[in-house]
Amino acid sequence: MEEVLKIEKGGRILNIEKGYVAKQSDGSAIVKYGETIVLVTAVASKEEREDVDFFPLLCDYREQTSAAGKIPGGFFKREGKPTEREILVSRLIDRSIRPLFPEDYRKDVQIVSFVLSADQDNDPDILSIIGASAALISSKIPFSTPIGAVRVGLIDNKFVINPTISQLENSELNLVISGTENSIVMIEGWAKEIREDKFLEAIMFGFENIKDIIEIQKCWLSEKEEFSPFHDEVLEEKAENFLKDKISQVYNYPEKQQRKNFYEKLEEDFLNEFEEEEKKKQAKIIFEKVLRKKIRNLILTGKRLDGRQPEEIRKVECKVGLLPRTHGSALFTRGQTQCLASVTLGTRSDEQIIDGLFEETTKRFMVHYNFPPFSVGEVSPLRAPSRREIGHGALAERSLLYIVPDESVFPYTIRIVANILESNGSSSMATVCAGSLALMDGGIPVKKHVGGIAVGMVKEGEKYVLLTDIAGEEDHYGDLDLKIAGTEEGITGFQMDVKTSELTFDILEKAIYQSRKARLEIIEKMNQTISSPRPNISPYAPKILSIKVNPDKIGLIIGPGGKNIRKIIDETGVKIDILDDGEIRISSTDYQACKKAAGEIKALTEEPEIGQIYEGVVTRIYPFGAIVRILPYQEGMVHISELAPYRVKRVEDIVKVGSPIKVKVIGIDEQGRIILSRKQALSSTSGQNPKFRKRKSS
Repeated sequence: MEEVLKIEKGGRILNIEKGYVAKQSDGSAIVKYGETIVLVTAVASKEEREDVDFFPLLCDYREQTSAAGKIPGGFFKREGKPTEREILVSRLIDRSIRPLFPEDYRKDVQIVSFVLSADQDNDPDILSIIGASAALISSKIPFSTPIGAVRVGLIDNKFVINPTISQLENSELNLVISGTENSIVMIEGWAKEIREDKFLEAIMFGFENIKDIIEIQKCWLSEKEEFSPFHDEVLEEKAENFLKDKISQVYNYPEKQQRKNFYEKLEEDFLNEFEEEEKKKQAKIIFEKVLRKKIRNLILTGKRLDGRQPEEIRKVECKVGLLPRTHGSALFTRGQTQCLASVTLGTRSDEQIIDGLFEETTKRFMVHYNFPPFSVGEVSPLRAPSRREIGHGALAERSLLYIVPDESVFPYTIRIVANILESNGSSSMATVCAGSLALMDGGIPVKKHVGGIAVGMVKEGEKYVLLTDIAGEEDHYGDLDLKIAGTEEGITGFQMDVKTSELTFDILEKAIYQSRKARLEIIEKMNQTISSPRPNISPYAPKILSIKVNPDKIGLIIGPGGKNIRKIIDETGVKIDILDDGEIRISSTDYQACKKAAGEIKALTEEPEIGQIYEGVVTRIYPFGAIVRILPYQEGMVHISELAPYRVKRVEDIVKVGSPIKVKVIGIDEQGRIILSRKQALSSTSGQNPKFRKRKSS
């Protein structure tokens, strides 16, 4: 058996090596691409969990900055809790492999991916998905279907496999796709208003490029531990007979909580037939399986649990301007899913600093999604954001980023906080809609709305039904969760998860176009509420005044030890951000304070104009002339021959230190020294009352 697998992909060699390190794990793989290297391990617990009714899979992706030859910032100088990026990549791995484990498998399985080397060109996320597949199939863990993964870009209208990080800056698309040789399992990414037909081409292009990655892994398939889900024909028949005439009563309960209570009552009545605790546990497992099958069969008839038709969207309501002291707000309600979004505008100093494997960057647009327990009628302590909350917020952020105006047009940092007040399916897409409405309410110059919708599927054999605007149960019992956001012109963000390996390209195509139809319907509702940004930003938002100065003058603005800039800030109460290119951004809720600070900065950096007359002050006298301050930080010299239209014997006969003097700038020498003339200033102003530049006070 080969210990090293190699394949060319995207003009580079993808190298997968197994079993060389981490030998006490159940399976391990080192994946190399360029000079980026990841180690991925897979370990399963010895015993099955009896306290959970789900597959306890844990995926942990970690980036150690040493991989890029960096030392972490901060006080502790070592990696701490996972970053947002690490959580998002961990979710990519999880969503790619979870559907392919056996049903009812209850052993703890942990996938760990360490980035050992990062070349700043090849993203380790794709390598981690491939490494997880390789580690699992070469282990005894019952995972027998290898997967592949690639990234697809669209550059100059051509698809590119695994574009480099620098290439992605010029790409119209960033699509991550993973799947088996027969089915797509996961997609995620963003686009710049890509058309549905082009999006489908990209998916097919990516799918074709994962098949050879899957093929080379097959030689590593190892013998798997025996596993068979619990099965009891007698209990199954009892559950079938019990639910046969009762399950259709679910249509009497249009509300989510009502149906939940209905299911709980059915289960309670069924379990009451059993006295032994062990038998109750077994009966509960069988009951849940049969209930799932019954609900799926009901949905397959075309009549959904809340009475809707397959392509019908729940009632949509939009409101804006609900929160007077936020800088923009919106409430988006779709059925029993409700999101309240608020917009906050900040300055450049409010940007998020991102420091990790790659070069330190900043982010000026953020979407933070919160999912409090009351939104689903539960009691739970409020903790730090969960992986799910971070993932949903990132999806909404990617979807909305395309419409956010460029910093040169709107020099603000923008933060959206999305609080889910009620949830019954696709709260992430409700966040996209609420966020878009809130941006317009905040007066942010976005040109159009972004809307989003989720499409689900239930499939049994050849029979399937696609469901627009899936509710919670349809997501839970269904086989597909396809979220697509975009404008009327095209797609801007997307995410897809499946629970089956039977998603064909034809079904996916129908789902994508069904999603477009629903998205346009939702955007129409949003436009009826607010179709263009408000003419002005909130009076409580900071006002930003931008001025441009010579970059060489930045040191003068700051002053020794920051003296000058502190003085301006103390006197005006503004915030000042200085960019390297000489752009100065002055911000305050008081626009007059911004103007005053701008005046001070202009006075500091003002450069003398040749031919301009200034009213200056003599600061020093020498036998050959006088030094005159014409601007707060600009001095020039009047030579003794330029003091008067006649011969001057002594400088003191004409001027004294501290006396005012009108002078004309007649030149600037090669060393930048300003040459002044009192004589020419007098001749220019004789017999008339010309305008002249008064000296600014220092």
